[in-house]
Amino acid sequence: MWGWFGGGAAQKRKDSPKSAILGLRSQLDMLQKREKYLQSQIDEQDALARKHVNTNKTAAKAALRRKKTHEHSMEQTIAQIGTLEQQINSIESANINRETLAAMEKAGEAMKQIHGKLTPEKVDETMDKLRDQNALSEEIVNAITNNPLGEPVDEDELLDELDKMQQEQLDEQMLTTGNVPTADAVHKLPSPAQAEPVSSKKQAVEDDEEAELAKLRAEMAM
Repeated sequence: MWGWFGGGAAQKRKDSPKSAILGLRSQLDMLQKREKYLQSQIDEQDALARKHVNTNKTAAKAALRRKKTHEHSMEQTIAQIGTLEQQINSIESANINRETLAAMEKAGEAMKQIHGKLTPEKVDETMDKLRDQNALSEEIVNAITNNPLGEPVDEDELLDELDKMQQEQLDEQMLTTGNVPTADAVHKLPSPAQAEPVSSKKQAVEDDEEAELAKLRAEMAM
């Protein structure tokens, strides 16, 4: 019940300016009609006075007296019209100001709800967290790209592997030529990348043997 009566009272307060303006405009309309009526009476008495001014001075004076009375009422009516118009403008302006203020209050409440507990300090804190996360993401990317998968290759193992390959080539050369390389030759042995293929050396040896046999045949023919 309290809410119903409270709502009715609020609605009544809201409609009060509108009702006042409607009442004032109704009274203003009545006064404007009275102004027109008085103007017609003034014109009528003025015409009557002019009609009797030379023939019946008593009637002419009475007409002028009524004209003056109507003119006085006319002045009062015009003053009332001006007062009502001013009052209407004042109420309309006040009502507009009230509605504008109410709209601004609603806008303020809306802004308050939108912001909630948001403050400049919370914004700065959030931005700091974002910057920290971005920096962490950058560090993670760098860690991934600068550290390839798999264990690093041991340089000592590579050197041992190269030594074994050189020894294998020395052994193969000994089997092919029958010569044992000297210590200097061993040290001067080209690296596996620079050494000639074994098949090329074998072909060279076979060519030398063929040349030696051809030379012997030539000597026996003589």
